[in-house]
Amino acid sequence: MNAEATGALIERTRDAYDLGGVVRLTLNRPDAFNALSEALLDELQMHLADIAKSDARVVVIAGAGRAFCAGHDLREMRAAPSLDYYQSLFARCTKMMLAIQRLPQPVIARVHGIATAAGCQLVAMCDLAVAADTARFAVSGVNLGLFCATPSVPLSRNLSRKAALDMLLTGDFIDAMAAKQQGLVNRVVPMDALDNEVAALAKSICAKPREAIEAGKGLFYRQLEMGIEAAYQLAGQTMACNMMDESALEGVQAFIDKRPPDWKPARGG
Repeated sequence: MNAEATGALIERTRDAYDLGGVVRLTLNRPDAFNALSEALLDELQMHLADIAKSDARVVVIAGAGRAFCAGHDLREMRAAPSLDYYQSLFARCTKMMLAIQRLPQPVIARVHGIATAAGCQLVAMCDLAVAADTARFAVSGVNLGLFCATPSVPLSRNLSRKAALDMLLTGDFIDAMAAKQQGLVNRVVPMDALDNEVAALAKSICAKPREAIEAGKGLFYRQLEMGIEAAYQLAGQTMACNMMDESALEGVQAFIDKRPPDWKPARGG
């Protein structure tokens, strides 16, 4: 893989998995289990903003070393405690998490080792997640006297209420298969198959027209926060506009003609 850009805390790689449309962002604080320091949050935010304007089709978020992400940097958080500082820190983290959801491109979490607290939150905020069978997940702040309030937001939107509260109130770890059963991750594979599985998922997305993927992701999250009638109105409008895209018209015609679609490269694709 060729490095597209390398920061101190994020390694950004283009043509990841030999797929030209995939960008991989690797959290690069292995000695700290990729804890989300202020500097790492800022750098990740910068990369996401840049990718949003690029021709990338899929983004993969991974972790260097033995873990995916251990959450916030507790030493940094404890160094200068003040209400203003904590409010600013969690607002900064929220901004980064929302940038993932608002990104036009689908984001896949590649999870190995542990994903705890804000690291588990990061998995939940990604659109899709593939985990090694040895991965473990927890929102363990409650064990330190700190309820994982911000992680509870995406966790409660991925898991059932009781499953989410079980994790939040006990701080206990769940394994990768439990995470899959409860809806936190999509796929679980042996560690030595993790990259191949991520590549297969990314390749499947890249094979679809960009316009349909971008419109679909945006619609999916907007309608979730609406009442059912408003959601249907937005979905119908989105689908009508999507149907007018050249790629959709070609796809439907190809189905009628019983042939593969001849999709032209999308803008920037």
